[in-house]
Amino acid sequence: MAFMEKPSAGKLLPLDDTVRLTAAIEASQTLQSHTEYIIRVQRGVSSENSWQIIRRYSDFDMLNNSLLISGIVLPLPPKKLLGNMDREFIAERQKGLQAYLNFITQHHVLSGCEMVKKFLDTNNYSANYTEIALQQVSMFFRSDPKWEVVEPLKDIGWRMRKRYFLIKNREQLKERQVLSWVDWGPDKFLSDKDLQAAMKLLPSLSNPYVYPVTFATTSESSALVIRMFNEKGTLRDHICKVKPKEPFLKKYCNPKKIQGLELQQIRTYGRQILEVLKFLHDKGFPYGHLHASNVLVEDNTCKLLDIENSLLGLPSYYRPYVTQFRKINTTEAIDVYSFGHLLYEMTYGRPPDAIPVDQLPSAPFTSVVPVLQSILSTEACKAGMPTISQLLQTPLFSDVLLFNSEKAQFKISTKLKDALKTAKESLEKRLQEEQRMVYQHRRLIRAQSHHGSEEEKKKRKILARKKSRQSAYENEEDVSIKYNNNSGSGASSPPTCPSSPTPPPTSVEHAPF
Repeated sequence: MAFMEKPSAGKLLPLDDTVRLTAAIEASQTLQSHTEYIIRVQRGVSSENSWQIIRRYSDFDMLNNSLLISGIVLPLPPKKLLGNMDREFIAERQKGLQAYLNFITQHHVLSGCEMVKKFLDTNNYSANYTEIALQQVSMFFRSDPKWEVVEPLKDIGWRMRKRYFLIKNREQLKERQVLSWVDWGPDKFLSDKDLQAAMKLLPSLSNPYVYPVTFATTSESSALVIRMFNEKGTLRDHICKVKPKEPFLKKYCNPKKIQGLELQQIRTYGRQILEVLKFLHDKGFPYGHLHASNVLVEDNTCKLLDIENSLLGLPSYYRPYVTQFRKINTTEAIDVYSFGHLLYEMTYGRPPDAIPVDQLPSAPFTSVVPVLQSILSTEACKAGMPTISQLLQTPLFSDVLLFNSEKAQFKISTKLKDALKTAKESLEKRLQEEQRMVYQHRRLIRAQSHHGSEEEKKKRKILARKKSRQSAYENEEDVSIKYNNNSGSGASSPPTCPSSPTPPPTSVEHAPF
């Protein structure tokens, strides 16, 4: 079961695993036989949501070994057997370990993987999710004994609270299907009754660009979905030239044989995906989970996976990016932004190195560039991106012919549509609140950085000196006036009013603070 956090509304919600953890080594303490590093870990932007952990170098080494499967060269400082208790060496190693923590907590995939989360936040990530999933799946199989587990598909996805199993139907032994089990997420705003009704509808959804659901149900705090197993894998498997059953970190962190798609494939796949996104949004059914691992390709046709994710309240794969831009504040905007990432991957064979993207690499197809710029550039992310309908009208996709004859159908009752609309609005509100917090945090950081800059320090010193001179000048005047008054107090002539103080020299200017 997912651990809980308490939002401002007071309702307990599952922890949002996409919120990144940051880690800063505050100090080190040398004991008789080893050195311990005291680390301050923070969830998100609130300093109130932070805690301390103590780790040894051997703990870092164990974490690093578990991440080697990613194929990424990680900057862990090397081991040293002799002289590793020297003060200078410990200080240098601490710098290296901080650089290591910065690298893994800023990496989009590594930052969210189970090993890193457990290293930094043992209290919230101590559960054995595979064991929990097996218990839930076993309970389901007891109620419907025609199913049988063939093998667990270990770590093929990126969500730590989601587990996959290859299963078979005893009545159709040759067919292999995939069962996915997942905890509810923090954006689950449907009532349990409405959620169960929506999940039961999924097998009835008919669309040429949605991968069919065989069966879907929910339990007290989780959901279970069954689909046919696709041997060829996802669009990202195709781009990265990897085997579908391999672990997510191994497949996608540092693939060796990436290859972008041909222009006609990009145009066709892009048009198909935009069409199904428009279909879902027109039906009032939010998606918000588009990425290359959620797209299957069968007979040159793209099919979306995991359409149930929004119902279950699971955060988007790109949420750490989305929270940085206040204009990406609706489910449609999230889908458009995610489409920009997908289009980039289809074009270049890999995800963008950083977001926003203002300098695109040399593009193999110039017709793709304007669409990428309209979604992933700084201007687009801050000022607003095109809608799905507008993307369909761009020259890249407008004249693409689709030949699939399957009729799209998805009947949703008026009552359920209203419930989906309310849940969607609540999801968007939580996103906008998080974006506001991130925005305010960035403003605070900029102000602190500006206040602490050398130029600002110099200005404050100049201003302090000028104030000091002004104060000294006024004190001299006060003394002079007091002396004049005292010297004239014994004379018979009537007292005169003292003249007004002379203004300070006009050459003195006030420096801006």
